[in-house]
Amino acid sequence: MVDRDTPVSDDELHAYVDGELKADRRKTVEAWLAAHPADAARVAAWRAQAELIRVRYGGIARNAVPGHLDLDRLARAERKWTWLAAAAVVSAFMIGNATGWFGRGALMVAPALTAPTVSAEALDAHKLYVAEVRHPIEVPAEASHLIPWLSRRVGSTLRAPDLGPFGLKLMGGRLLPTQSGKPAAMLMYENASGERYTLYCARSSAPDTALHYNVAGQVAAVYWVDGDVGFVVSGPADRERLLKIAQAAYEQLDRRTRGSS
Repeated sequence: MVDRDTPVSDDELHAYVDGELKADRRKTVEAWLAAHPADAARVAAWRAQAELIRVRYGGIARNAVPGHLDLDRLARAERKWTWLAAAAVVSAFMIGNATGWFGRGALMVAPALTAPTVSAEALDAHKLYVAEVRHPIEVPAEASHLIPWLSRRVGSTLRAPDLGPFGLKLMGGRLLPTQSGKPAAMLMYENASGERYTLYCARSSAPDTALHYNVAGQVAAVYWVDGDVGFVVSGPADRERLLKIAQAAYEQLDRRTRGSS
């Protein structure tokens, strides 16, 4: 039996995120994360940062490296500085796009996302993670801290709709970055044939909206705004089925918002 209280170092957590952890330590680290939600949240954030950098700057990474760079010296840089730099790149990109850099020595606060932006980011996240085999989710559905953790980070009480009538079972969820710099939550569902749907939740400055359908190739999304949160249900581009699933999620989440039974 794995001891959940066996200490795990930050270096091991980073190696776990990168898939470079030694096999004999993986179960220990996973047990530690299951018992320590704060570290699990850090790991989720690191993975989200790494994925965002890969999606946004993957093309740059494939370019030839200038000959004047001392690659051996760069490779010897301490790992913690690598992650700090990655976080800085992500923060600079998101904040720079939204509000510019600095004003009077203080970092300007980025505005909340608009509904179309939430929908676009939800589709990007959906396409990225539904194809994952080993890590489609960060925290499994059976973990009691999943919804409270995501709710706390997003800043709104969230709920996982029951999509069982559509043959969909909740797999779990993860925390994601947004262009506004504020976290978003994503829940993933799967049916018996392996088809996956996601529910994305992020703070939004848009007024309340009805359901809107948005198609992007083989996948599509239905989004709406309720209060200060935007919701997006994404899945295969079957308009009728996706609208029915989104309507079911909308009704359940709307009951939560209105406080009715």
